[in-house]
Amino acid sequence: MKQVIKSIVEINDNKRSKYFAFFIQALILISVITFSIETIPSLKPQTRLILQSVEWFSVVVFTIEYFLRVYVADSKPRFVFSFFGIIDLLAILPFYLSFGVDLRSLRALRFLRLFRILKLVRYNRAMSHFTQAIKSAKEEILLFIFITLILIYFSAVGIYYFENQAQPEHFSSIFDSLWWAIITLTTVGYGDVYPITVGGKVFTFFILMIGLGIVAIPTGIISSALTKSVDKKQE
Repeated sequence: MKQVIKSIVEINDNKRSKYFAFFIQALILISVITFSIETIPSLKPQTRLILQSVEWFSVVVFTIEYFLRVYVADSKPRFVFSFFGIIDLLAILPFYLSFGVDLRSLRALRFLRLFRILKLVRYNRAMSHFTQAIKSAKEEILLFIFITLILIYFSAVGIYYFENQAQPEHFSSIFDSLWWAIITLTTVGYGDVYPITVGGKVFTFFILMIGLGIVAIPTGIISSALTKSVDKKQE
């Protein structure tokens, strides 16, 4: 019995597994759509009742799916604390936590329902390639994140010394300068905080050049890993 359930709930080439996967995907999309519709303020009570019914049905199905996956898992603790195990739990947890919770907290809990859309990763081959690419390049990505954090701090320190006296209201400390460093290195450039001294402007030029590289580097890392992942699947 356990093997039969496992062959259905886990992705396989048999028809029952494919039908189950399509059903869950469709239910996830319906759930996300109804979540968006619920935010419309002028909804009729009858419509809200229908949306609530859809939510109840979705939660029941997702809950059954979650416990079935725990039941068929070779290592139950490993599944529960895995990426997909946590996502599956977060997909249903807000519904159960909302009982007896203050309405102000309820708004935050409802936002967690968006985690359901991450469940689609399990059933989409393209997304599967992407997650495999991330896993294979995780060391390079972690190194990139570490270097980026160092550059952000270095940028904040540099602009602080250039602009502190000229703009004490914007660059009163290194912590205040971190906002400028982040939006400059990411090349967003909101324009709410910018240098006015010559030294600050020259420093900003070099930081912007570095920022262009920061945007491009992870793209190269992930695209290279993604290509390798696809090639492995085709072999």
